Amino acid sequence: MSKEPQKSKTRVPQGPSRMTREELIKESQRWLDIIQAKRINVYQRRRITRETVDNFGSYYNKGFLDYRKSVSEAGEYASIEWAGQGVYFTDVMGRRYLDCLGGFGIYSAGIKHPKIVSAVQAQLARMPLSSQELLDPLRGALSKMLGEITPGDLQYAFFISNGTDAIEGAMKLARLYTGNSGFVTCLRGFHGKSYGSLSLMGKAEYRVAFEPLLQDVYFVPFGDADAVEAELEKALAVGMDIAGVVAEPVQGEAGAIVPPDDYWPRIREICNRYNVLLIADEVQTGLGRTGKMFGVDHWNVAPDIMCLGKALGGGVMPLSAFISTPKIWKVMETNPFIHSSTFGGNPLACSAGIAALNVTLEEDLPGQAAKTGKYLLGELKKMQERYPEVWIEARGLGLLIGLEFVDSEFGYSVAAGLFKRGVLVAGTMLNAKTIRIEPALNIKKTQVDELLEKLDDTLKSLTT
Repeated sequence: MSKEPQKSKTRVPQGPSRMTREELIKESQRWLDIIQAKRINVYQRRRITRETVDNFGSYYNKGFLDYRKSVSEAGEYASIEWAGQGVYFTDVMGRRYLDCLGGFGIYSAGIKHPKIVSAVQAQLARMPLSSQELLDPLRGALSKMLGEITPGDLQYAFFISNGTDAIEGAMKLARLYTGNSGFVTCLRGFHGKSYGSLSLMGKAEYRVAFEPLLQDVYFVPFGDADAVEAELEKALAVGMDIAGVVAEPVQGEAGAIVPPDDYWPRIREICNRYNVLLIADEVQTGLGRTGKMFGVDHWNVAPDIMCLGKALGGGVMPLSAFISTPKIWKVMETNPFIHSSTFGGNPLACSAGIAALNVTLEEDLPGQAAKTGKYLLGELKKMQERYPEVWIEARGLGLLIGLEFVDSEFGYSVAAGLFKRGVLVAGTMLNAKTIRIEPALNIKKTQVDELLEKLDDTLKSLTT
C-alpha cells in the first residue's frame, strides 16, 4: 500500500504586504507633494532613487534593472531621470546628461520645448479631453495641417497614441479597401508589438513567444525591390491576395539601415503594377528626423498610407496617426466608427501636435537635421577609421545614425562608457552591437562636438 504524499514544508514566497486604504492615501499624497515640489533635499533624492529601484523590482519588471546601463549590478548606483530641457536632462541626484537618444525619436524638438508645453498647458486649462460626441476643433485643425504637408494625395488622418496603433489602423484600412488580407514586409523591420503590427515584425526574438500570429505575412530583405516583386509575383500565381507592402523609409530599430536610392521608387512602381497598397512606416523617420520632412521625400515617393508617431506629439504628449488618400478613405466614411479610439486625437494631444508642426516648420528642423547630420556622420566616419578593429561602420541619414561595432558586448561597453561621461545613447532593444544616435534636431554644433569628444575618449579607454 503506497504512502500518501507528504505535504511540502517549503515556504511559498509571499509578495509585499498590502497597504491599507489610509496608507495608500498617505503614500499617493507623498508622491503628489514630490511632483509639485519646486525643490527636494538630498534625503528625498536618495529615497526616490532607492524606492524607484525597489518598485521596479517588486511591482513593475525586475528585468529592467538587469537591462538598464543606468543601474549598477549591485544596485549601488542608479540614475533616475528627473528633469530636462532642450538636449540635456538631469537625474534625481542632479547629474546632467547630453541626450543623444531623444527617446528613440520622440524629442525632435528637444525636451520640453516652451512653445509646445505652453500650447498643452493652455488647452489643459480650457478642457483636457473631449466628450466623444461633439466635434472638437483641434482634431480637425491638425488633420488639415497634416493633409497639407504630407506627400502626394495623402489627406485624411486618424489619430491615436502610439506607433503600433498607427500600424494596426493602416493594416485594417488596407484590408478594408482592397478586400485582401496579406502583407509583404521586411526582415529586421520594426512596426510595433500589438498583435497585427507584431505579425509584421522582422525579428524572431519578439515574435516567437506569441506565435501563431497572422499567417499571411511574407518577409523579404530590406532594400531589395526585386525580392518584393518576386513575392508579389508568387502571390499572384497561386492566388494569395496581398493588401499592402509595408516598409520603413530607413530601418530604425535594425540600426539606421539606409536602402539603395532606387529602392523606394521601384517598390512604388511595383505596387502600382500589382495593384497593391504601399504603406510607409514613418513613425520614427517622419517630421524631419532624416533631413527631409518625411523619409520618403528623399526619393520623391508618395505612399498610399503613411504612419506617423513619436515626434508628432512634440515630446510632450503621446500622439500618432495614419493618413491616406480620399479614394482609399472612402471605405471609412460609410461607418466612421468602424475604427475608433477613446483617447485618440484628444485635445491635449492635438494641441501638442499643432505646436510640434509649427516648431518643425518655423525652426526648419528637417533642414537643421540635414546639416547637422551631415557634419556628425562625416566626423564619425573619420573617427571610425581610427578604431577599425572594433568599429565596423557609421551610417544613417539626417540625425538617425547607427554605429555598428564588432559585437553586442563591445557596443554595450561604448554606450555604458558614454553614459558614465554624461552622454545618453542606446543600442537596439535587445542588441547593442549597433548604437543609435537620435538627438534633438536642433542640437548645436558645440553639443555635437561634446558627443564626439566623449565618444573618442570612451573608445580610447576601451581599446588601450
